Amino acid sequence: MSDRTILIVGTYDTKEDELGYLAQVIRGQGGGVLTMDVSVLGEPAMPTDYSKHQVAEAGGASIAEAIAGEDENLAMQIMARGSAALARRLQAEGAFDGVIVLGGSMGTDLALDLCAALPLGVPKYIVSTVSFSPMIPTERLAADVQMILWAGGLYGLNSVCKASLSQAAGAVLGAARAVETPVRDRPLIGMTSFGKTVLRYMVPLKPALEARGYEVAVFHATGMGGRAFEALAAEGAFAAVLDFAPQEVANHLHGSAITAGPDRLTAAGRAGVPQIVSIGCYDLIDLVGWHERPEGLRDRPAHAHNRLITSVVMTAEERRGMAKALCERLAQATGPVVFLLPLKGGNEWDREGGPLSDPEALAAFVDAMRAECPANVTLVELDAHINDPEFSEAALQVVDGWIAAGLLPRA
Repeated sequence: MSDRTILIVGTYDTKEDELGYLAQVIRGQGGGVLTMDVSVLGEPAMPTDYSKHQVAEAGGASIAEAIAGEDENLAMQIMARGSAALARRLQAEGAFDGVIVLGGSMGTDLALDLCAALPLGVPKYIVSTVSFSPMIPTERLAADVQMILWAGGLYGLNSVCKASLSQAAGAVLGAARAVETPVRDRPLIGMTSFGKTVLRYMVPLKPALEARGYEVAVFHATGMGGRAFEALAAEGAFAAVLDFAPQEVANHLHGSAITAGPDRLTAAGRAGVPQIVSIGCYDLIDLVGWHERPEGLRDRPAHAHNRLITSVVMTAEERRGMAKALCERLAQATGPVVFLLPLKGGNEWDREGGPLSDPEALAAFVDAMRAECPANVTLVELDAHINDPEFSEAALQVVDGWIAAGLLPRA
């Protein structure tokens, strides 16, 4: 008997040989297989466990409707919707332990929806001819999805693409065997931050919160980290969030490729999760370090963190816009929100006399926060820098107050 079952998804009318090879490798390693056909026009030579008709029905349509639309994009969206819904139901029923989806650009579009529908901890592998392409938006990536480039795999089996397919088959089966799925034995607090050189509050806060009985997960707020943070907040995984590094909001507003998408700083609020929010690196726009800077940002003070990421400083007017954007998002929150506003700065480089210090622009942001702060947000001003001990102490005071008031579970 197989110890783990892998759901294999693809267009069995055109890629049956490749999908069959994946199944062969998985079975050869002692795994079990379920198959799902997401094709539209053709029929597979052999029946699959879940047919294209079942997929379309799960998407609220039929194959006949998908064909009648005479639009391959709309047809694939029907199949994407259906495969995501069907996979979500099957996983909840315990039918499979991991999923692997095979495709070109069409199949990848579908795969992104399917994987995003599955919870964190379910191994998700996309084998694609467009893996890692800039055409794939970060906001569509599941928090723990894995991608493998399907080299030489556009049409038919060969020794080149078998190298990719066999690795992918082994990877998803190995992941399904090895994965330690999250156990909610302690309330989880989500925190956003950067490295310890620029934001340091996580160093005292993590052990202090753990001493209170909470589990703490710190997310690197550089695009994908914020995306994972938002996805888990939307699932209701967090008892509370300490969202102290909202810089991805600025990145998105200014068109940076380093973005968590347009919904950053919204999921916890929609879910009613208690939030403490602050200004870690609020004044910076992250850019891909090896890209040429946009014309309007070329002469700005900047910090090259490494060859991958460079952060440029926002003007006073841009910081006013940032304050407005933060407040607009927080105004939608249905749970308690406290905004900690350290008046002496939001990252190690902007301290008085620091290389990116701009006191006038900081003052403009502070004034805008005071003016724009919505009624549902408690604004707490601190005569401190975000990296000072006073900031972390203030955050813990809020947490302790919420525990005492019953807004946070006692761990």
